[in-house]
Amino acid sequence: MLSSFYVKDHVKSALQEDIGFGDITTENLATEKDYLKGELNTRSEGILCGCDVFKIVYETLSSDIKITFHFKDGDKIKKGDKIADIEGPAKYLLMGERVALNYIQRMSGIATETGKYQDAIGSYPAKIVDTRKTTPNFRAFEKYSVKVGGGALHRFNLSDCAMIKDNHIRLAGSITAAVTKLREQISHAHKIEVECDTLEQVKEAVTTGADIIMLDNMDIETMKKACQIIGRKAIVEASGNVNLNTVGEIASTGVDIISSSAIVAKAPTLDIALDI
Repeated sequence: MLSSFYVKDHVKSALQEDIGFGDITTENLATEKDYLKGELNTRSEGILCGCDVFKIVYETLSSDIKITFHFKDGDKIKKGDKIADIEGPAKYLLMGERVALNYIQRMSGIATETGKYQDAIGSYPAKIVDTRKTTPNFRAFEKYSVKVGGGALHRFNLSDCAMIKDNHIRLAGSITAAVTKLREQISHAHKIEVECDTLEQVKEAVTTGADIIMLDNMDIETMKKACQIIGRKAIVEASGNVNLNTVGEIASTGVDIISSSAIVAKAPTLDIALDI
């Protein structure tokens, strides 16, 4: 999912932002002969994510940096675990520290938060999925992290799937008019999703043959009724008021997917440190 050429370009840009015209601290303290060894350690438990990206940061700076990982993406780590050994020229080891940690801390935090939500769903078949409420220009990394954490992925961008929301319905005049017009214009390869606030909208969306029906901010009983109306005629998505306390009950209604921005937008970074 994360192509190496994409990651390399992103990492290069991140390093340019952080280093600027040079690391005036490290470059004036370290000589070319200075060599350091360190450990990548975790100070909290969670799901590890971003190992390859961490490595690419240092590969971009120097081919002399050696990293040996003891865990891989998707592994559960606990406080005190040594994730990796790292050694190489002091100049580059210190210069890349912050950027490398930013990636692996953020990605591991999202994977960990996603895992909590999927675990809270329990034995129900529903999957937790992300939204487009992501960090600009960091979406690919965040979506990869959701996948590593055990979640599923919603559309990557606006061109992936047609999603008819309330403002689109107002624009077109009705759900039926919106779906009809889209069917005439878009590729056969694209699905159409309709956001519904009421059971009447759900009934209309079903008659249009929409591929996905989103139940937006509905209470539990209304969602159960909506799932009965839809049957297996469309994929059912629940959205709104999703948190760790509610996601299990939402899953019990029979929905297929549960979308939440919280698994990305509210995910805390995982406490991972590079100890020299």
